[in-house]
Amino acid sequence: MGMPYGDAMTTRTRSEERREERRGEIVRAALEVIAERGYRGASMAAVAERVGLTQQGLLHYFPTKDSLLVAVLKERDRWDAVPDSAWRLDLLTSLVEYNAMRPGIVQTFSALLGESVTEDHPARAFFTERYGKVRATMTDALRTRYGDRLPNGLTPERAAPLLVAVMDGLQYQWLLGPESVDMPAAFEDFLTLLDGTGGADGTSGVDGTEVGGTEAGGTEAGGTGAT
Repeated sequence: MGMPYGDAMTTRTRSEERREERRGEIVRAALEVIAERGYRGASMAAVAERVGLTQQGLLHYFPTKDSLLVAVLKERDRWDAVPDSAWRLDLLTSLVEYNAMRPGIVQTFSALLGESVTEDHPARAFFTERYGKVRATMTDALRTRYGDRLPNGLTPERAAPLLVAVMDGLQYQWLLGPESVDMPAAFEDFLTLLDGTGGADGTSGVDGTEVGGTEAGGTEAGGTGAT
């Protein structure tokens, strides 16, 4: 006699839940290994050993290293998440400072990003979708700060891709020359350019000070934050 339909569904749901829990354990282990050994050192064998699996057993959950690394980046984004309406430029500064403390994750992001531009790369869809969302979020953050026009005349829609490009481009330069590139300071300098300020005292107004005598667009940037 077959199992009642409801019991079969419950069994399958529990099985799926256990599988998702195990996948979560593997992703967290991968984050630990990446933090300790960097992108190159984060082998599937090292991750499998960390969670008590054989490498073949790990492939049951993540068939390729790229699929595991994409899951790692999704988890990183989940940890870094801020409600879209809450993003402000000062929070971006905190995010850049935080990234400077986790080179392994930044290295993984940057390496996969570079590879994802090739056709049919498993990370391509992830980055394509992510960039669309990030540009939209940065557009909103810029509009909250400046209104419909930045001091230099750009619209938030035009400035958002530049903001994202600077953040990711600085990461590449910092990874290649951490002694030469102060990533948080360089990002602050870029925000100064957006503000159209930065006199002899080097202030940028990003932390809520006035821009050009009045807060552009009549909106306030808000206080400090962390990623």
